[in-house]
Amino acid sequence: MSKENKVTDLQDIISHAKEYGFVFPSSEIYDGLGAVYDYGQYGVELKKNIQEYWWKSMVQLHENIVGLDAAIFMHPKTWKASGHVDAFNDPLIDNKDSKKRYRADVLIEEAMTKIEDKITKEVDKAEKKFGETFDKAMFLQTNPNVLRNKEKVATIEARFKKALEDSNMDELKQIIVDLEIVCPISGTRNWTEVRQFNLMFSTQVGAIADESETIYLRPETAQGIFVNFLNVLNTSRQRIPFGIAQVGKAFRNEVVARQFIFRTREFEQMEMQFFVRPGTEMEWFEKWKETRMAWHKSLGFAEADLKLHKHIKLAFYANAAVDIEYNFPFGFKEIEGIHSRTNHDLTQHQNMSGKKLQYFDHELNESYVPYVVETSIGLNRTILAVLSNSYKVEKLEDGTERTVLNFPPFLAPIKAAILPLVKKDGLPEKAREIMNELKFDHLCFYDEKDSIGKRYRRQDALGTPFCITVDHDTLTDNKVTIRDRDTMKQERVDISELRRIVGEKVDWRKAVK
Repeated sequence: MSKENKVTDLQDIISHAKEYGFVFPSSEIYDGLGAVYDYGQYGVELKKNIQEYWWKSMVQLHENIVGLDAAIFMHPKTWKASGHVDAFNDPLIDNKDSKKRYRADVLIEEAMTKIEDKITKEVDKAEKKFGETFDKAMFLQTNPNVLRNKEKVATIEARFKKALEDSNMDELKQIIVDLEIVCPISGTRNWTEVRQFNLMFSTQVGAIADESETIYLRPETAQGIFVNFLNVLNTSRQRIPFGIAQVGKAFRNEVVARQFIFRTREFEQMEMQFFVRPGTEMEWFEKWKETRMAWHKSLGFAEADLKLHKHIKLAFYANAAVDIEYNFPFGFKEIEGIHSRTNHDLTQHQNMSGKKLQYFDHELNESYVPYVVETSIGLNRTILAVLSNSYKVEKLEDGTERTVLNFPPFLAPIKAAILPLVKKDGLPEKAREIMNELKFDHLCFYDEKDSIGKRYRRQDALGTPFCITVDHDTLTDNKVTIRDRDTMKQERVDISELRRIVGEKVDWRKAVK
């Protein structure tokens, strides 16, 4: 087998996801609904497996983290207190020629990334030229091209940060003009002014649709945790530091919603809010950065495909923030945010509700509003990252090609496919016996249609770690042929060994060791 080729075309992933039952456009028979997707029979299993792995890693393995499932609908004062009603906005800009709308901040960040990429290319070129004698640190400090680009990035960043902090839409537009940023569609710089757009969906509750009945679809899951802080504290016997974890739907009226399931209007978050003693939040912030990066690596992501991105502008509630970015087919983008949220949320809810949201610290013999460190990961984005990382087109030794999803086995939707060699001679009956034995432990797939080679290829494309073939010899020696997805090697094993072999291969505990 030749080396694997990492996919670089998002369209390949989109096509594969639809063809093999992972992700479908929502309401497709009515021509779909923009930025909304449905998860098919294998997508829902992949989604469930990622979610369960996160939950086990976050809750089951930490004695001081408990779970919660808060309602999507919340009292409207929740969003007033949190600041979402007044400040949950994106700066948007339109290109007059393409009629496409973009986030102004994203356009500027992408322009800065292109300049930083020039620095990386300079380093790579010098490293190839000088080999083992190359001094990277010295090169970064002395090379004229590198220094010029670093100064350019620093200047842009300073302007960008101040514009965001001042909510200066005119300055954001000017930065776009000065950087000569063009529309990816039209190739022109014919931009409108930048304006703010609130992302929350509103609706009405009750029989009378007046102003007092307006509520919101939650734009994040975190506030459900904050308003339940006392409930969990009083019933869980937890002591600070402790965390509350939640997986749930959130909704944002994304005007700029592109790149498949990366940015959608309905999505799921896997969040954990970690409550700590004031003054210790930065220590925990650093710890959770390290812990969460290790978790992403356990999904099979290469270290080179992950990086930390420090926020240029902090959200109004934070004193530190960093994103874990994954190298998607369209470049490095956020997959998880880690934020030190101070005690802003609890304080705001305490003030608006009139209820004390404090913790009595027996060691200090005092009460205080805890500080919070948040880890928030997008489940949909993680699915896309796993699909992007796993999708391979391999050229085999015989000159043919196969498409394979080499998921980490514990994430694979189907763990084993049971395949009778032919549909007669008692082989289907024997295969069914094996299927009925394994299905209590794992999701398995029975298939007796087409040649065995075509069935292997189908399971490769679904990411199934094992194919178990029942042949005529099975009826006499009670053995089957088990084929490994990644190596394509086949081994003759006793049926009584299947539960152990499959179980060891797909055990999620190996990933966290």
